[in-house]
Amino acid sequence: MRIISGWAKGRRLFTPPGRTQTIRPTSDRAREALFNILGSRCENSTVLDLFTGTGALGLEALSRGANEVVLVDFHRQALDLAKRNIEACKPHPEGAAVHIIRHDLRKGLPPSLTNGSVIKKFDLIFLDPPYSKGLSVKILESISNSKLYSDHTLIVVEERSSESLPDQCGQLTLTDQRTYGDTGFWLYSPIQL
Repeated sequence: MRIISGWAKGRRLFTPPGRTQTIRPTSDRAREALFNILGSRCENSTVLDLFTGTGALGLEALSRGANEVVLVDFHRQALDLAKRNIEACKPHPEGAAVHIIRHDLRKGLPPSLTNGSVIKKFDLIFLDPPYSKGLSVKILESISNSKLYSDHTLIVVEERSSESLPDQCGQLTLTDQRTYGDTGFWLYSPIQL
C-alpha cells in the first residue's frame, strides 16, 4: 500500500500483518478511483477520517493538499499503524497538521469534536467502518445531527458494494455511488434548503 499522488506520492504505508478482524485497508485501486472523483476537493481542506485503520484515506488527502486531517479509531493496532504512517509521510508541508483521536465510534462521535463553544467544520469526512455491521447509517445519522459539516461538506462512506445505504439520512442526501469490486463508495452532501 502506498500514497498515490501529491507531495507524498510513492511513500509506502504500513499495513496489518496477515488477516485481521479490525483493520481492512482500502485497496490502492479503489482509493485512487475515489480520489479521482474527489478531484481538487482536498486542497486547503479540513478532513475527518472515521474508522481510520491505517490512516491511508486521511493521509492521501493530506498528500493532495489538505491543511488538517483528524484520524479517529479505537483499536490499538490501527492507531499504532496510523502513527507509523504519519511518520512515514514526514516531513509534512508547513502548516499541515495531523491529529489522532482514540475513540470508540460505536458509541457515537468523539465528544472532543462535538462539544465546546467552537466546533470545527470539516470539508471532507471519510467513514469506513467494518463492513456489514450497520455502523455506516448509525454514524451518518450522528454526523447529520452534529455541527461538523457545512453546506459544501462531502461525506464519503465506504461499505461492502452489496450493501444498500439510504438515499437520504437526516440532513444528508446521496449524490453519487460507485462500486470497485467488493468496495462501494456512497457520497453524501447536506440537503440545500
